Amino acid sequence: MAMTTSHMPRPSFYNSHGIRSSQKPSWFRAQPRTKHNPSVNIKASAGVRKEDIVIVGAGIAGLATAVSLRRLGIGSVVLEQAASLRTGGTSLTLFKNGWRVLDAIGVADNIRGQFLEIQGMVVNSEDGRELRSFKFKDEDQTQEVRAVERRILLETLADELPPETVRFSSKLAKIQSSENGETLLQLTDGTTLLAKIVIGCDGIRSPIAKWMGFSEPRYVGYSAFRGLGVYPEGQPFAANVNYIYGRGLRAGYVPVSPTKVYWFICYNSPSSPGPKITDPALLRKQAKELVNNWPEELIRLIDLSPDETISKTPLVDRWLWPGLSPPASTGKVVLVGDAWHPMTPNLGQGACCALEDSVILTRKLADAIKSGPTAVEGALREYGEERWPRVFPLTVRANLVGSLLQWDNQLVCSIRNNVVIPKLVRLGPVLEHTNFECEPLKA
Repeated sequence: MAMTTSHMPRPSFYNSHGIRSSQKPSWFRAQPRTKHNPSVNIKASAGVRKEDIVIVGAGIAGLATAVSLRRLGIGSVVLEQAASLRTGGTSLTLFKNGWRVLDAIGVADNIRGQFLEIQGMVVNSEDGRELRSFKFKDEDQTQEVRAVERRILLETLADELPPETVRFSSKLAKIQSSENGETLLQLTDGTTLLAKIVIGCDGIRSPIAKWMGFSEPRYVGYSAFRGLGVYPEGQPFAANVNYIYGRGLRAGYVPVSPTKVYWFICYNSPSSPGPKITDPALLRKQAKELVNNWPEELIRLIDLSPDETISKTPLVDRWLWPGLSPPASTGKVVLVGDAWHPMTPNLGQGACCALEDSVILTRKLADAIKSGPTAVEGALREYGEERWPRVFPLTVRANLVGSLLQWDNQLVCSIRNNVVIPKLVRLGPVLEHTNFECEPLKA
């Protein structure tokens, strides 16, 4: 994958065959003009690059949005502050709603064959007692669950874009609106962009969300260790999600491929952790100490994880309270994925919802572009209004599920393990949120 970062041609609209098209809506043609607002003078000059659509962030949300737009013949520029794709981390679980989106944008089949389809879920107590097991297709024949390496997903999405689309080492320093509705983006390297539409996909600590008035994500009281165990001769586990529940502590592992297994450990920590720890030896030691007396296969997984896959992350979310939180868009600036609705991973819906966002926004934006500039702001508002009833309840639900699973009260944990999980939980309602219809994107 050859991507360069300097002196790139301006991305244009594409026709249905992926060929550059000069037939763009007239309002997307660069027009020399002078803009002004109270805090900055913006003058049309050689020092200001004009762009139609700028996506900030080349994570899952940003790349999926760029690919979705291109499927409908719309070009974009993706700004990524890192020097290359941020392929660190381990894996993420995609349920059928995530796969529906990947099918719609034409990349699912490139990914499916590399990862195992997960058949079910097994829940154990810390002493090894099985509390409950489920088979996904017993409740829903259409369900599809796979743990996907983040690196593979990002590279697959990036490969769908023309090489000049992603501009690396492009960190946003300042964002400011102009009187005519365009947006000024100043980068730390001195580059200045003037964008007709800005799509913020810049993650949990999004500078664009902060500029739009959103609060910082809230720490939920527990953190997670994560890693990816590697078995060169083949991993020994059945294709199930395996959970282990203790008191104020839980863990899980799921096969990713014939040789790799993703694992995590969530542990209570009343105050947000201090400075980030990057020493893999220390992270490995801390993770093992938490589950020292737990099933041996978990300890072995930690030992078999390459240093670069082990991480520790404080978990956060942001609740989009009606009437209190800002909308998803301001003028022609809009948020997608974690930048708008960070949620805890307890439902496995962070990446899935970001993918959903990308296709919903793309459809609305494509229709609006055909109608003219006055339609764009309305389309972005409609996107937010449609997605809010979906993402707000999921964020709350993920938080409440995590709270239940992280309880350290002995009585509550006993009721959870002996009554709630074995007798009350039904898999169908638990996974109802993965229902999402998504037709293929076609120009």
